[in-house]
Amino acid sequence: MDGSKEHPLMTAGLDLGDKYSYLCLIDTQSGETLEEGRLLTTPETLRRRFTSERPLRIAIETGTHSPWVSRLLEECGHEVLVANARKLRLIYSNKQKTDEVDAENLARLARVDPKLLYPVSHRGEDSQAHMALIRSRQTLIGCRTQLVNHVRGTVKSFGARLPKCPARSFHKRAKEHIPEALRPALGAILEQIGSLTERIREYDRELEAIAKESYPETELLKQLEGIGPLTALTFVLTLEDPYRFEKSRSVEAYLGLVPATKRSGDRDPQKRISKEGDEMLRKLSW
Repeated sequence: MDGSKEHPLMTAGLDLGDKYSYLCLIDTQSGETLEEGRLLTTPETLRRRFTSERPLRIAIETGTHSPWVSRLLEECGHEVLVANARKLRLIYSNKQKTDEVDAENLARLARVDPKLLYPVSHRGEDSQAHMALIRSRQTLIGCRTQLVNHVRGTVKSFGARLPKCPARSFHKRAKEHIPEALRPALGAILEQIGSLTERIREYDRELEAIAKESYPETELLKQLEGIGPLTALTFVLTLEDPYRFEKSRSVEAYLGLVPATKRSGDRDPQKRISKEGDEMLRKLSW
């Protein structure tokens, strides 16, 4: 490995914002601040700024822009540390919180010890796009659930009740049980629920095809009881590279399915699961 990548002469902190990002560049050896400034958060601006730069160690925080920014900076030849925002108490507990302070803190933590950033690994672009399909499907399910609850609550307020049934057949089963006075108010809602159900089915078909074509390992997971195509695909996409986990217990911890710890002296109380990691996968796996 190139020596400059092992021991970069400069370390940078980049506080990402929707329109602008703040850069703090410090000397790795002395800790002296060499440069501070604001950059447009666009691929063109960041590529122009960092393409000709000697290899740097750059720390950014997890967030909306961190996946594409981390890939771009790595393409420019830099070492990128994506800090776990939840763990960075130094930044979030700072009463003088500004973009400039956040960028400097990122740079100085990366200079002293990258482990202090609790760095995470972002998935690749294809995996991110496939995960976006899963999350879009989940969003539609949430919308449908809200509409179903609205219909049930409205009907109940008129002294009637709708039969229990799966959400996918609700728009058909509920229609004949809607009180006559409520049909003008709820007819369009039932149509919308039906439309959402069809869109969700389309996502299911697309995701199942993606799993078969691009992620054959999902077939092994589906052999386990209670694991369907969606759960298997979500699991594979979330872990992406299973070889980065030394043992299965590490996977459980990554998903937040192991008890949180708060050991002090002789006390080691049993706590509930930590609930860190991907919430959607945790719900599917639980």
